[in-house]
Amino acid sequence: MGVASTTVRAVNGLTARWAGASEEGTAFSAAGVWPLLAYLADRAEGAARAELTEALGLPTGQAADAARELLAATGAMRGLDTALGLWTKRTLQLRPEWEAGLPADAHGVLTGDPVADHQALDAWTVKRTGGLIERMPVTLTEDTEMVLASALTLRTQWLSPFDETVLDTAYEPWATEPRLGLRRSSAVLDRVGLADTPGGYVTELKVLGNNALDVHLLLGEEDMKPGQVLEAGVEILAGRCSVVPGPRLPYGNVGPGLRVEKVRCTRPEPPSLDVTTVAYRISANHDLLRLHRLFGLTTAQDTARGHFPGISAFPLAIGSAQQNTLARFGALGFEAAAVTAFAAVGGGVPDLRYVTTRISAAFDRPFGFLALHRHTRLVLAAGWITDPLPYPLPESRA
Repeated sequence: MGVASTTVRAVNGLTARWAGASEEGTAFSAAGVWPLLAYLADRAEGAARAELTEALGLPTGQAADAARELLAATGAMRGLDTALGLWTKRTLQLRPEWEAGLPADAHGVLTGDPVADHQALDAWTVKRTGGLIERMPVTLTEDTEMVLASALTLRTQWLSPFDETVLDTAYEPWATEPRLGLRRSSAVLDRVGLADTPGGYVTELKVLGNNALDVHLLLGEEDMKPGQVLEAGVEILAGRCSVVPGPRLPYGNVGPGLRVEKVRCTRPEPPSLDVTTVAYRISANHDLLRLHRLFGLTTAQDTARGHFPGISAFPLAIGSAQQNTLARFGALGFEAAAVTAFAAVGGGVPDLRYVTTRISAAFDRPFGFLALHRHTRLVLAAGWITDPLPYPLPESRA
């Protein structure tokens, strides 16, 4: 089962809008939020339904089926694990037709004891993310009637691993202490490209995983904002920006961090792509209600009345909506996890006679990334890197 192109566009559209509203040094997963919004929208009414529909980018009548197909398709992708969880108080009666649309093993119970319930939700989080995330991002109170959560975890190993080194950079915030740099050389030039985007030029590097889960690194012009660069990455995926691939780049400093030159060598050598980037580990906590308009949750927060009569006859409103995300990029591979939860209340000089072409791509200042499924182009996680890992001291590497 694949992911419909309309669903990919809708999820990636939410990724782009979230990127535009994001601050520096973050990671997030719109793919972890979108199914939850779809399940809520399917049974909402009035202004809450209209706002959720706009956030989804898909007609409400199609959203729940699209969410089910998305969860099934992503769960079948190699290296990707997804899960949906629902917990309710025993006294909350759900509409059978809504509950029937959820995975069969998704439904658990809230006891009404916030401490005990959070321990149970945390245990689910640890299990579903393989320990990458330890705590369910939800605020529980005695008034919490229902929790709807999703977990998304992806892991991949690079087809061509990097070598670890000390990063050589002129970017001062990163040059103040040794940073863990990553380098590799390849003869496959089309892994890099230069895109002409509305906000400026963006250098894109595709780092391919062994299970069709890839990470695209994005370096924009120095005056571009993080949101502009990440939004540009989504536009590149959709084919809406002009991209010049590595083999067709002219000579010179052609784009952000990108240089193409003729170099002399002692023997015939094929053209090469030399990449420099950094290892990073980034975690982020998001309060989705701070961006309630982005996620269509403005009216749904109003506790003066219920907004989801298709879920339960008991009046429900959104009391909290949060996401915890973690992403790690290293010499051998990448892993990321995101848990999203909504609570409803009442991620010598040589003889240089030969000439060859060398492309150098250096991601040695803040840049963005998109982690995605290669074949569908569905973005699973995104982020902006401002604080690479330090280069470990000799004793810490032992």
